[in-house]
Amino acid sequence: MNRDESLKRIRESPAGWDFLVIGGGATGLGAAVEAAARGYRTVLVEQSDFAKATSSRSTKLIHGGLRYLRQGNLFLVRESMSERSLLLQNAPHLVHPLSFIVPNYAWWEGPYYGAGLKLYDLLAGKFRWNRSRRISREEVLEHLPTLQTRGLRGGIRYFDGQFDDARLAICLAQTLENLGGVPVNYTRVESFLKENGRVCGVMARDMETGQSHEVRARAIVNATGVFSDTVRRMDDPQAPGVITVSQGTHVVLDKSFLPGDSALMIPSTDDGRLLFAIPWNDRTLVGTTDTPVRETSLEPRPFHEEIEFLLRHAGRYLAGQPVKRDILSAFAGLRPLVGVRGRSTAGLSRAHTLLVSASGLVTIAGGKWTTYRRMGEETVNAAERAAGLPARTSRTKDLRLHGWSNEIQGASHWTVYGDDSRRLGVLLKENIELDKPLHPRLPYCAGEVVWAVRQEMARTVEDVLARRTRALLLDTRASVEIAPAVAALIAKELGCDTQWEKEQIFAFRTLASRYLLERDTA
Repeated sequence: MNRDESLKRIRESPAGWDFLVIGGGATGLGAAVEAAARGYRTVLVEQSDFAKATSSRSTKLIHGGLRYLRQGNLFLVRESMSERSLLLQNAPHLVHPLSFIVPNYAWWEGPYYGAGLKLYDLLAGKFRWNRSRRISREEVLEHLPTLQTRGLRGGIRYFDGQFDDARLAICLAQTLENLGGVPVNYTRVESFLKENGRVCGVMARDMETGQSHEVRARAIVNATGVFSDTVRRMDDPQAPGVITVSQGTHVVLDKSFLPGDSALMIPSTDDGRLLFAIPWNDRTLVGTTDTPVRETSLEPRPFHEEIEFLLRHAGRYLAGQPVKRDILSAFAGLRPLVGVRGRSTAGLSRAHTLLVSASGLVTIAGGKWTTYRRMGEETVNAAERAAGLPARTSRTKDLRLHGWSNEIQGASHWTVYGDDSRRLGVLLKENIELDKPLHPRLPYCAGEVVWAVRQEMARTVEDVLARRTRALLLDTRASVEIAPAVAALIAKELGCDTQWEKEQIFAFRTLASRYLLERDTA
């Protein structure tokens, strides 16, 4: 993907597009890929970077959703199971099965949670990967050797999916381009164009140059997540708010806290949530929380109480009690939930909602990563009706995403490139300097920075270290240490000067301070 080429195509299309999607997270990318796969001329604009906000800050799970089962939302569980299987089929380089263990300490936990997971199996039907089963105390410790042993009776093992959220977003942007669509980041919609009371386009500003572009389209989709109401009010200043925002925080710990091959599922926390400790990229990811917040931000910060909550609950189940100094990074994301404000956000549905304004603006709100494809399908169906376009058949159920390969073995940071790993390997062989590791505590090399700029529309140090690689999340301090080297590599590719490098290093260090606890930034 090349940003300059994307902007050129936008400028050279004065007649307009069939579909314009606003928002480059999971929902927007899913809708754009759906439209392009149906043969529509499609453009997507994102005010920041792809998956900058909510879509890069998940628990990294593609799952049916045990919490939805507990809420009695059987339809959402069933739908999620189906979409989970499609993702494994269409993006095996980014999605893989993961074993989960529910430990049992009380006599009643085995039959109680076992029955719930048997229902989970039943709802999966033909989409089930493996049957859940009860396992002995010894088997539990074989999979989770650092689990608290006192009172442990046994456990239940089941399977769900794991993925890399930001990498799937980049993959979808690349898939959109492969289908003839145009994805572009750092392009903010500032107003709508209207004819006879109907939306027919937008004025969008290039955030790098300040230049404005008129982008016309027959169908316009608002897929901006927690910012959905803001965009809706650009269309109609009187539009009532529908989004309730919830914050989910995670902490990343060393792998030694969970060295086995399985994830730990804590079935009930003090506030009645499910909590996970998951092996991810040779680290342990613990999350998440569900905290109502009033303000929306591209860069939310974990609350002290959330950090304490996660450490406290992890410590109840792990033999080693994690403390603040063990945290490699702490990050927060905002969930766009559709529901009545004032209610507990933990009780609000993760199902999605479609809204069509009087002017024809289609808004898709709510939802989750697992069902992004289904959300995109329903959104394009609604947009076709709103724009008076003849209905076209969805083609995404069997659409192999960019990088698809049937030669994926295991899960490592290299597998996320899929078939592109061959071309990346050629780049590294052509210049052995690019094959050098960036940091001893991180798995990435200099060539991946160059690749991100040339092939994945990375524009900043943050783009590379937060989303093209996951360095910021895996080890915030190490990512800060390599920021100058990364800035120099990007500057060389983009033709930027040393002042740009200095500004980028400062901006990244400021950002990284939000991923560290206060004592680390003094």
